[in-house]
Amino acid sequence: MFKLAIVGFGAIGQELAQVLQADGDLQIVQIVTTPQSTDRVRAVAARLASHALVLNELDVSPVHRPDLVVECAGHAAIVSHVVPALAAGIPCVVASVGALAEPGLFARLEDVAKRGHARVRLIPGAVGALDALAAARIGGLDRVLYCGRKPPRSWEGTPASQACDLSQLLAPCVVFEGSARDAAMAFPKNANVAATVALAGLGLDRTEVRLIADPGVDRNVHRLEAWGAFGHFEFQIENLALPGNPKTSALTVYSLACAVRNASAHVTF
Repeated sequence: MFKLAIVGFGAIGQELAQVLQADGDLQIVQIVTTPQSTDRVRAVAARLASHALVLNELDVSPVHRPDLVVECAGHAAIVSHVVPALAAGIPCVVASVGALAEPGLFARLEDVAKRGHARVRLIPGAVGALDALAAARIGGLDRVLYCGRKPPRSWEGTPASQACDLSQLLAPCVVFEGSARDAAMAFPKNANVAATVALAGLGLDRTEVRLIADPGVDRNVHRLEAWGAFGHFEFQIENLALPGNPKTSALTVYSLACAVRNASAHVTF
């Protein structure tokens, strides 16, 4: 039985548990949440992951040690839970890739993974074509442009509200234009994709990002373009939002589930 710990049990964590319920070779043994959310999470976990311990700190002791830790709790969880797991030699899957835009955090994660002899998997999340982008980097990349287009309500509670009146928007509005590092820092719940694209390609400071609030779309649209020694490619995907979180594409959950299953599979894609 493959043992899984999920860090974070909001809309993404709960949907992930729901998707993985059908996998008879996998058991969720730990759910890590904040003290203020413990009672609520325990009630939901009783339905979605009845064998799981609901904890405020990841338990890496031999008795409860998971085979894999999946982070879907937000940026702070990288330091609080992923770093200790890697130090204990437990492989991790990270959803909050945007956190790695913080100076020094990527290097810290890499260093602790090396010392713990563990691996970190950064999921593609809501976007695709990252295998092609990573391969193109080897030959040499000249330019990478990522454009994220979402309905106005998906930008509520972000700096986008300073660029336009989201509630009255009648035409597309560019709410951010700059580097992937700046995008990930300014829009931590919206721009994980920008950071992921950057880390697969030209890096956080050389990857161009454009974020758009568009009343004409009803889903999250991600467009990726790259130019380099290989030639040029364009990739676009239109994702439906996660019902419980309009800032997150549903494909993010499936990307996490795929990473979990690949961790124990003999043949992977």
